[in-house]
Amino acid sequence: MLVVLLAGIFEELSPHARVATAVLPFGVAMLLRLFLGKNWLTGLLISLSTTWFAINVLMAPLSQGMQSDLFDVRSWFR
Repeated sequence: MLVVLLAGIFEELSPHARVATAVLPFGVAMLLRLFLGKNWLTGLLISLSTTWFAINVLMAPLSQGMQSDLFDVRSWFR
């Protein structure tokens, strides 16, 4: 139930907001590493944010909006 709710929230986001939700955690983790130095916490945050970014990039083509955009692009080349 929670996964469905979260997926519904992400479906409603604009493309710019989706990019921000993928990139912003990584940027914050890098800034923390810059200010706090190399330690266990910053390494963990960078690993988690990189995983979050990869999941967002890999799951983007499965969203309803992205599928319709891909079908529109295909129609341009016919």
